[in-house]
Amino acid sequence: MTKIRFLFVLFLLFFVVIILRLGYIQILHPIAPSDYLMTRKIMAKRGSIFDRKMLPLVTNQMKYLMFAEPKLVQDQSLFTFKLSQILQMEEASITARLDKTKTWVAIRNGVDRTKKDAIDALHLPGVGFDEQPALYYPEGSSAAHILGFVGKNNDGENVGYFGIEGFYDKDLSGLPGLMRSDRDLIGRPIFLGTQEKIEPENGRDLVLTIDKTVQDIVKRKLKEGLEQYGSSQGCAIVANPNTGEILALSCLPDFDPDTYYDFPPESYKNSAISDTYEPGSTFKPLVMAAAIQEKVLKADSVMNESGPVTIDKYTIQTWNNQYEGNITMTRVLEKSSNVGMVYVGEKLGRQKLYEYIRKFGFGDLTGVDLDGEVPSYLRPMRNWYGIDFSTATFGQGIAVTPVQMIAGFSAVINGGHLMRPYVVKQMISDRKTQDIQPKEIRRILSDDTSSIMRKMLVSTIENGETKWLRPKGYQIGGKTGTAQIALQGHYDASKTIASFIGFAPVTHPEFVGLVIVREPKTSQWGSETAAPIFFQIAKELIVYYNITPEHTP
Repeated sequence: MTKIRFLFVLFLLFFVVIILRLGYIQILHPIAPSDYLMTRKIMAKRGSIFDRKMLPLVTNQMKYLMFAEPKLVQDQSLFTFKLSQILQMEEASITARLDKTKTWVAIRNGVDRTKKDAIDALHLPGVGFDEQPALYYPEGSSAAHILGFVGKNNDGENVGYFGIEGFYDKDLSGLPGLMRSDRDLIGRPIFLGTQEKIEPENGRDLVLTIDKTVQDIVKRKLKEGLEQYGSSQGCAIVANPNTGEILALSCLPDFDPDTYYDFPPESYKNSAISDTYEPGSTFKPLVMAAAIQEKVLKADSVMNESGPVTIDKYTIQTWNNQYEGNITMTRVLEKSSNVGMVYVGEKLGRQKLYEYIRKFGFGDLTGVDLDGEVPSYLRPMRNWYGIDFSTATFGQGIAVTPVQMIAGFSAVINGGHLMRPYVVKQMISDRKTQDIQPKEIRRILSDDTSSIMRKMLVSTIENGETKWLRPKGYQIGGKTGTAQIALQGHYDASKTIASFIGFAPVTHPEFVGLVIVREPKTSQWGSETAAPIFFQIAKELIVYYNITPEHTP
């Protein structure tokens, strides 16, 4: 009986202890159901990016997020020591992450397969891995400013910055999934509890208008040209003038999207859409086209270029201060006469001049689908002085972006259609494929005006300073530009932005290209710096597109 009483008392005490413990847990320190529920985010696979021929520009490589369940870690010292050796992390950093109050903690992002296999071989309790697709840029910096890069936000999540990655971040990111499961107090799964998994929705793949081959040509020739002419900065764009598709875009200096953090932040900015410049004489064809469209002038209309002209208190002269007397409007473009363009502006009239500048898209965003575009600077007409209307005719006193310039010039040669520049032509998801169509913003010129302008621009090459650069047997139209750089309200004659814009073939243009060279050292003139780079690009594109020689239309 004594033994029975002893066992009875022992079981009674054990029962009382259980009752007291349950009372402590449920009344004094109740545990909410959510304390048993562990929720983890499952990251979606970020979309890949391809060129127009489905060659990969951005793709995914499988890496892993290594996590730990602190309550399952048996020997913390051994745990941190072993992991620090493989992950090359400080032991203190790993220890700090092992918060015993949490059921799950992230240890390291971006673990590669080799390190994962080495950690798996240790058989450490409490270690796990989630697949974590990581981006890989197989072409390196070839299209850096088009693509942008993927970095981290304040929460450590992947976010696209600049270029395509920034503009289409939501489409590329997809939607994360969730893993929810009930765990006991020491972190073990409760198999009769909640076990729920919501699969992630992967990001969309993007097919670009960019042609990898053209992109490689443009960047290579731009780099060679900048080195040859002693410039540290420049941009080149090649587009389809009929659709607005950007075929290539390169600005230097640039960066490598894989190791963007090794480059200065200023290199991330895409100068083609985020910087403005004075276009100089490349702007003249747009003003000439407006005058012909309004029928105030014809290509063979004659003006007397007798000498400099005075506007208000300012004197405007030709670039070489030489004058030819009676010259046609075609000759005005051939010799790039500022005096002649002032005459064109006067015939067009101030109101119409300003209206056409707006019609060509200046003062607004083009709407190009790249992150970071800024509008060109165009003051309200009421704030213009007489001299402003005169200098605008030859591209000084106004500020434009390169992408705006190529869009406006394309309208001159494509039949008068101002097209929205764009770089994504197709979006592909598991559910559907969406084609992005060319978009016309407005019609500015007639087919006849555009045809006349193409002839005039061919003559500008044939009879201008760049005729020696033209590939033998081929017709190419275009215009040089040289603009002084404004510093503290005054122009510095020693610092210029040299540019050239041109197209081929002439009858039905397949490509239009713009080259900008900032502060060249060997020569300040666009005809001797930007133009040679353009023609080097054009020669290779003529071969690539199999363009045959043609007669002037």
